[in-house]
Amino acid sequence: MSFKEDRNIKNIAILGSTGSVGTQSLEVIRQNPDRFKAFVLTAQNNAELLIRQALEFKPAFVVIGSREKFVDVQISLNPHGIKVLCGIEDLCEIVTHSDISLVLTAMVGFAGFKPTLAAIKAGKDIALANKETLVVAGELVTSLAEQHKVKILPVDSEHSAIFQCLAGEEGNEIEKIYLTASGGPFRGKNSDFLASITKNEALRHPNWVMGEKITIDSASLMNKGLEVIEAKWLFKLNVSQIDVIVHPQSIVHSIVQFRDSSMKAQMGLPDMKLPIQYAMSYPERLANNFPRFNFMDFPNLSFEKADKKTFRNLALAFDALNTGGNMPCVINAANEVVVAEFLNNRLGFLQMSDVIEKCMSEMAFVGEPTLEDYVETDRQTRVYAQDLVTNKKY
Repeated sequence: MSFKEDRNIKNIAILGSTGSVGTQSLEVIRQNPDRFKAFVLTAQNNAELLIRQALEFKPAFVVIGSREKFVDVQISLNPHGIKVLCGIEDLCEIVTHSDISLVLTAMVGFAGFKPTLAAIKAGKDIALANKETLVVAGELVTSLAEQHKVKILPVDSEHSAIFQCLAGEEGNEIEKIYLTASGGPFRGKNSDFLASITKNEALRHPNWVMGEKITIDSASLMNKGLEVIEAKWLFKLNVSQIDVIVHPQSIVHSIVQFRDSSMKAQMGLPDMKLPIQYAMSYPERLANNFPRFNFMDFPNLSFEKADKKTFRNLALAFDALNTGGNMPCVINAANEVVVAEFLNNRLGFLQMSDVIEKCMSEMAFVGEPTLEDYVETDRQTRVYAQDLVTNKKY
């Protein structure tokens, strides 16, 4: 069967198919072969898993970011009729393919920015798991999406929850949204405790199974800070309309409060496949065999105030959003550098916030950035943050 023959099947490009969200997206496709087809699969370095995925799902194209891995992938997949591409230019080109119905952006970090923009300009609906795209350039991305009549369908569980709560509420004013946070592995801990924690301790998230970068972000509450910035652009909110509450059980995924004081919450077990499937099938809800919630397993749901003083990254993210301009781009770039350094045991957990804060105070502010300004801000911030870490200037 050609990729065009069955109009009931959505051809999906999964950018970052070897990561946590990418592999779970393929599980959804595996369970719904009559509804979805993996048309493009991409990875940066994990050639071995990309090859295995391609041999199972038979996409039309794969893209490997690393040129060192290109030949190996090509040798493995060309005999099976799978076209192998390489690098960011090929990636930005393939997401514009006329047969693609939906681009699921599951790449980690700023790397997902350019291909997401390329897909939007080509009129492709976006299932957005790469929150950094909206963090870095939310105004630019959302205006482009409106211009090209593109839907941005959130994949993050919190933003998917808000999106679902707003279904049928068109025209009703939002008073506030509450993004829920599990609190991560260090909920309730103080700065003295956090000063000596290890990478392995930070990677033990109590509720969610995620990639290393987002797991560290969750432990530091930077992930929640990035989600605050993302929420502003996704739902066209003011900063004052966004709040964060800690909910250790991760059952209530987020809440919308309307102007009449009524509140809607979206609930369920912590399983990323549900928001992934909803974004892929929207506006339809597909039957599945995911585990079902049992109220007797969770007789108590609790909520706490987020500790912005101890977990300074959350406060810094609100500061960046209030400042506006290129400041969210600065915080994102600095965070990507410090998380990588923490994972390589070259920076302490608390020092990550020190470096980010110094970058925010020292990088040149641009009030109305262009695309080129975002790219240059990202580059300069990474260089400066790396210098701070390398020379212990924090």
